[in-house]
Amino acid sequence: MTEADRPRPLRDPAPLLELVRRQWRQQRAAGGPAADLWVFGYASLIWRPEFPTTESHPTRVHGWHRALKMWSRINRGTPAEPGLVFALLAGGSCRGVVYRVPHREADAVLQALWEREMPTGVYDPRWLPCATPHGPVAALAFTLSRRSPSFTGELPADQVRHILRHASGRYGSTLDYARRTDDCLRAHGIRDRALARMLAHAPAD
Repeated sequence: MTEADRPRPLRDPAPLLELVRRQWRQQRAAGGPAADLWVFGYASLIWRPEFPTTESHPTRVHGWHRALKMWSRINRGTPAEPGLVFALLAGGSCRGVVYRVPHREADAVLQALWEREMPTGVYDPRWLPCATPHGPVAALAFTLSRRSPSFTGELPADQVRHILRHASGRYGSTLDYARRTDDCLRAHGIRDRALARMLAHAPAD
């Protein structure tokens, strides 16, 4: 992909990173488990977290749900043949995995997460309450607004099947991404019925 083909950032992600860093430092003042950074994973961050952790736990966030409704024009598709990736949308609830990152690693992990998840500033980072064996913690999660141009809305079933059959980007295909997410969720005892229904009608290899 050339620089001319690369999608332009929707907004500068750097100020959002600095805001999240300030918010986390304020939370650290409470001490205890809040002294470390907590991150909520709901899709690829479950099967490819790529950051150091001291513990992880299955958990649920309320008020948000996982949905394969975000356009991907680099990682799982191209500008000419966009793919789909998961986003956390308002409404319902979502089971996923919460990770504890030691505070000494937090700045480096946040920087790496921004390079991975926020190169175009598409997500709205939020601190969501998650249950852990230590009690509730505020975990960083990457949410998507329905007003975002990256939000797909409701796509026709035929279009979804076309995307699953054809869309592929620098990290592989949308279909592989969806299947790996489903496999990893199941390994954690999490059943995503919407994802299972979609994969049941996915093209065969």
